[in-house]
Amino acid sequence: MSSAPSAGIFQPLKADDPEVVGGYRLAAVLGAGGMGKVYLSYTPGGRPIAIKVIRSEFGEDPEFRRRFQQEVRSAERVQGLYTAPVIDSDTEGAQPWLATAYVPGPSLAHAVAHHGALPPRSVLLLAVGVAEALTVIHGAGIVHRDLKPANVLLASDGPRVIDFGIARAADTTALTSTGVSIGTPAFMAPEQASAGTVTPATDVFALGQIAAFAAIGSSVYGDGPSHAVLYRIVHEDPDLSGLPEELRPLVTRCLSRDPADRPALTEVIELCHAASAAPLRQGEDWLPRAIAGSITERVHLLPAAAHTPPPAAAQAPTPTELAPQPPAPSAPPAPAAAPGYTPTGLAASPTHASPTHAAPTHAPPAQPGQATVPSGYGTPPPYGQPQHQQPPYAQPSYPQPPRPQPSYAQPSYAQPGWGQQTYPPAPTRPKRTGLIVTLSVVGAVIGLAVLGNLLPDGSKKNGAAGSPGSGGTTAGASASPGKAAKPVDPQPVEYKGIDMPGSHRLLLADNPPRPAEEPNGGGVKYGKGDLYYYRDSVFGNDEFGTANGKLVLLNNAEKGSLETCRSVTRFTEKISLDQLTVGSQVCVLSDAGHVAVATYRGKSGAKESSQYITLDLTIWRNAEEAKKD
Repeated sequence: MSSAPSAGIFQPLKADDPEVVGGYRLAAVLGAGGMGKVYLSYTPGGRPIAIKVIRSEFGEDPEFRRRFQQEVRSAERVQGLYTAPVIDSDTEGAQPWLATAYVPGPSLAHAVAHHGALPPRSVLLLAVGVAEALTVIHGAGIVHRDLKPANVLLASDGPRVIDFGIARAADTTALTSTGVSIGTPAFMAPEQASAGTVTPATDVFALGQIAAFAAIGSSVYGDGPSHAVLYRIVHEDPDLSGLPEELRPLVTRCLSRDPADRPALTEVIELCHAASAAPLRQGEDWLPRAIAGSITERVHLLPAAAHTPPPAAAQAPTPTELAPQPPAPSAPPAPAAAPGYTPTGLAASPTHASPTHAAPTHAPPAQPGQATVPSGYGTPPPYGQPQHQQPPYAQPSYPQPPRPQPSYAQPSYAQPGWGQQTYPPAPTRPKRTGLIVTLSVVGAVIGLAVLGNLLPDGSKKNGAAGSPGSGGTTAGASASPGKAAKPVDPQPVEYKGIDMPGSHRLLLADNPPRPAEEPNGGGVKYGKGDLYYYRDSVFGNDEFGTANGKLVLLNNAEKGSLETCRSVTRFTEKISLDQLTVGSQVCVLSDAGHVAVATYRGKSGAKESSQYITLDLTIWRNAEEAKKD
C-alpha cells in the first residue's frame, strides 16, 4: 500500500472543544473514541502529553466514576518500557480526564491500513514488546480487556500499549447497557464474548489476534456485523491461511479457546525467540522504512506548545502591556505548524501566567470571569485597550472634603450624601458589650439545662455534664457542650475464625459475615464487598482489599479499636498478603458507615484443595455516617 501523509493527525480545536483541561492548554485534537476525546498538550517543561477527556455521559454515572478512580490509581503504578505512563489525572471534576506521555507514532491499526502487513521479524518484536507491557500491567492488578491494534502505538524503539484497564470502568454502567459499545468485538476472547469473563488469559488471546493482524493485515475472524464476528470467535476456528509459517506456533497457542491452554506471558516471549532465526533485539530498525518515516514526520509536524514571550526587563510595564492583547505586528512569528492545521491560540499565555496578578493598583479592577479569558481566544478584556491615556480612577470627578469619621466606622450605604453627616454618633461599646455578654450567659445556662436532660440519670448524679467540682469519670465527664450531642458509639460484635476463600468477599452488615463470590461476575476487586481476598493465580500477588471503603494496616504499637480506626489516616484499598503476619490487624472503614478491625490468622497450606485466609472480625456497625454515591 502507498504511504499516506500524516498531516491530518493533528486536528485544530473546534468550537465545542475546551481550551484548557486541568491547567493544560490544549494544542490539537488527536482522536476520538467511544469513551472520550484525546487532545495534544504539553507539560510546563515542554514535553508533549496526550489528554483523554471522558465523555460527559460517563462522568455523570456514579458507578463509572468509582471504577474510573480505581483504574487510574492502578494505572499510575504501571511504569514499563512498553507502556505510556500516566502523567496526571482528575477523577473528581465535571468531566474526568487522564493524561499520559505522548507517543509520536501511529497505531498498529493506522500503520497496517496505510502501509500493509508487517514482516515476520517486526511482528515477533511487536509480540515481545506487548507481552512485556502486559506483564507490567497484570503485575499492577489490571487486565487490559480492550487490547486491539488501535491501542498499540508504534514508536521508533518498540511498541507502546495504551488505555490499559480504562475500559473496565465502563463495564456494567448504564451507558454500556443501553447501546454504547466499549471494546472491539473482533479482538475479544471467547469467554469475554460469551460470558463476560475476563482474566489475564483474555489479554493473551488478544495478543495472538494482534500478532496475526499485523502479519496478515486483517482480522483472522473476518469482518461484518458484531454479532456475526462474536459468533465466529466463540464457535469457529480462526482463518490462519495467510499467516507466515514461523508465526503459527505463537498465534495458534494464544488463540486457544480454553484460557487454560493459552501460554503464560513468559512462554509468549520464549515462543517469539524460538520462531526467529536471528536473535531478537529491539532497535530503531524494527519497523519497515515507510512506517519509520511516518514516525519522523509526526515528530516534525508536532504543533508547538503555547507560550507568551516575557516582557522586556529594561522598561517598566504599563497596564496595557500587562493586560492580554492580540499579538503585535512586531511579535516573533509562531513556529511552523502542520499543513492544513491552524494553531489557533497556540501563542496565548497559559492560564497560570494570568497578567491580572501583576496589574498596577491604579488600573481598573477586572470584572468577574474576565481574567481567565486567554489571549487569542475571543475579544480581549476592555481594560486592555490602549485608548485610555490616563487610568480612570487617577482623579475623582468631583471634590471631596475630609470626612469627620473614618470610612469603616459608618457604612457608606447609610449616608444620605457624601458631604454631610445626618445621624448621631454610634452608642458606646460598653453598653453593647454588656448586652452581648448577658445574652451569652443566658444561652449558656439554657444549653447546660438541655445537656443535663440529655444525659443518663447516672451521669447527672456523677456530675458528667462537666459542672464545676463534679469529678465524674464517665464518658461524658470531660465532654464540652458542643460534643454532648454526639451519638453513643455502637457496641462491637466479634466473629472468630472466618475462612475466606480466594476470589470471595464479605459484607460487614451481614450477621454473621459470610464470604461469597461477587454476584455480578465482575470480580471481587471491582464489586461491592467491604472485604475481599483476591488470589492471583498468574503472578501469585495475593491481595487483601476492599471495594467499598478504605483500609489501614496497623503497626505493632497500634491496638485495633474504634478510636484507633477513626484516628489513623494511612488509607489504602488493598494490602499484599506478603505484608501480613499472623496477628496483623487492619482497620476497615466501609462507605456504608461500618468500622471493623480484621485480625489476620493465617493462610491455608499449599497442599490443601482450596486456598483461603482466616480472619477474626470485630465490627462496629453504623459507627460513621454512610457516604452517598
